[in-house]
Amino acid sequence: MKLSNIFFLKLFLFFCLQLIVIGSLSAATTLAVLQQKDSTKVNDDQNVPSKKLVIDQDAKYGNNPFGDYNEAFYRVDRLNEQIGLPPTKFNLRTPQAVLEHFVTSARNGKYEDAIHALNYNLMPLNMTEEQATVLSKKLYFLINQRVTIDWDALSDRPDGQIDMSTTTNQAIAGKPRRSVVFGNVDLDGRDIVFRVQRVRYKEFGALWLISANTVENIEPLYAQYGPRKLDRMMPEWSNVPFLGIPVWKLIGTLVLIFLAYLLAKLTNVISKRLFAKSETGWISNIASKLSKPAGLLIGTLFFYITLNKLISLSGGFASFVYTSLIILIVVSITWFVTRFVDYAMTYIAENRIGDITEEENEEARKLLTYISVGRRIVTFLIVVIGGYFIISQFRALEKVGISILASAGVATVVLGIAAQNTLGNIFAGLQIAITRPVKVGDTVFINEEWGHVEEIGFTYLVVRTWDLRRQIIPLKYVISNIFENWSMTSSHQIRPIILYADYHLDVEKLRVKFEELLKSSEDWDEDTDPVLEVVDTTEKSIKIRALCSAKDPNTAWKLHCKLREDLVKFVSKLENGQYLTKERLEIEDISKQS
Repeated sequence: MKLSNIFFLKLFLFFCLQLIVIGSLSAATTLAVLQQKDSTKVNDDQNVPSKKLVIDQDAKYGNNPFGDYNEAFYRVDRLNEQIGLPPTKFNLRTPQAVLEHFVTSARNGKYEDAIHALNYNLMPLNMTEEQATVLSKKLYFLINQRVTIDWDALSDRPDGQIDMSTTTNQAIAGKPRRSVVFGNVDLDGRDIVFRVQRVRYKEFGALWLISANTVENIEPLYAQYGPRKLDRMMPEWSNVPFLGIPVWKLIGTLVLIFLAYLLAKLTNVISKRLFAKSETGWISNIASKLSKPAGLLIGTLFFYITLNKLISLSGGFASFVYTSLIILIVVSITWFVTRFVDYAMTYIAENRIGDITEEENEEARKLLTYISVGRRIVTFLIVVIGGYFIISQFRALEKVGISILASAGVATVVLGIAAQNTLGNIFAGLQIAITRPVKVGDTVFINEEWGHVEEIGFTYLVVRTWDLRRQIIPLKYVISNIFENWSMTSSHQIRPIILYADYHLDVEKLRVKFEELLKSSEDWDEDTDPVLEVVDTTEKSIKIRALCSAKDPNTAWKLHCKLREDLVKFVSKLENGQYLTKERLEIEDISKQS
């Protein structure tokens, strides 16, 4: 069977599987709905209002209700004329109390009590109590689905202040608050802030209510985040909680995760096989590199889209799922981009740069160094940007990050001291990329070892020694210490040959022989004339140095070893080794002296 036939067969089976699963769910839920059509018993998860607007667009609104400024509360000249003032039996004196009243009443289905926790001053004057009940149901659904209330951070004082204790147990004076934030939800790229506000109507006592602006935004938020299709189709028995989550939502989420996993694997396999036999080499290579991150990205997006369309999650489970989704999407995009950048730079290094093993190829080694350092810097920046996007999705983490960056306190100093070596190595890498004291492919002598620079990483340098060992050297050490770069300006190298011989040696004969040997060698580059000189003497011998040159350090090493062997052989055979170093002893006959 041809590859294309296999592909379409798998694709057909995959979509059939989806249709079967969705069809089964739809059939089961429809049957359950028909069976319970006459039933009047509906649980709280089903009893959700439709997304149809409650408020008429042509309704009549009242004037601005706010009066004179007071820092402790908002003074209003009208308050909830649509449903009347809240009964005095309800505790609405503190921010925590008003939210407790609303959540508890809504949770128990007492929406006729919950409506009195809202401020309807920005709603139409002809709004009915039934419409207010629907609004409170919508608000409770939104809070349950999208807002995590930090009850510990909510003040339980009428003035809205947070109680603070000191080591001296003295009171801390502060200003009263008349507006407290308890959550926020994104709507079309802008944050809709949920607030409770302290208001005072005429000469009545001040009380806390969910703000009029929050109430005004209930309907547009509910239109976007309201119940999904399956929320209205599921039968009552499917809402039996398991670990605090309705069973059908848990099973549905797991089914979607499984389908997303299949789609990710299918994308991975298809992309590899589809481009594997491409006549263009880089297409098949890049497909193998990007298939896994592309599969993860497509699978995650599929799960996110289908979850939003079919299932509405709430509470801690929703926070966990959506947080995981955000992280997975950012990670998959970051992984995809880093893989692409890595492959692009590797492709340039392998196909657009010459052979760096040739020491004279200076431009190739220079360009490869830029690519090696640049690839890691770009990867690092992409990862940092990805991490920033993850943090920016969470207001609490974003505030922590901003406070750390803005702080000049002890924690920042400690962090800087702890990370100074790592940061020093990273900046050393940037300095190496700019000043170029060493490049990939250079021959260096460092730490009493010589070898070739094999890799320049974020924080370290890899040197391959002559015996194939790898030295890992921190970049900070490279910048801060002296080392020899034998390829920095030219690969050409001159190496000395040291010999020791007797004082009676005819140095001219040795010089002639050295010149003869050097000129007959193919490794000599002829850039430096043959030189042989006596450079030092000891009490036993003379020190002779001969100089030879070659096109690169490796060739120069081989040449100087070969010439040394030949010169030692020549001296040892010259007049039967008479000119080898020797120690002279003068022996006198004491008997003759007497």
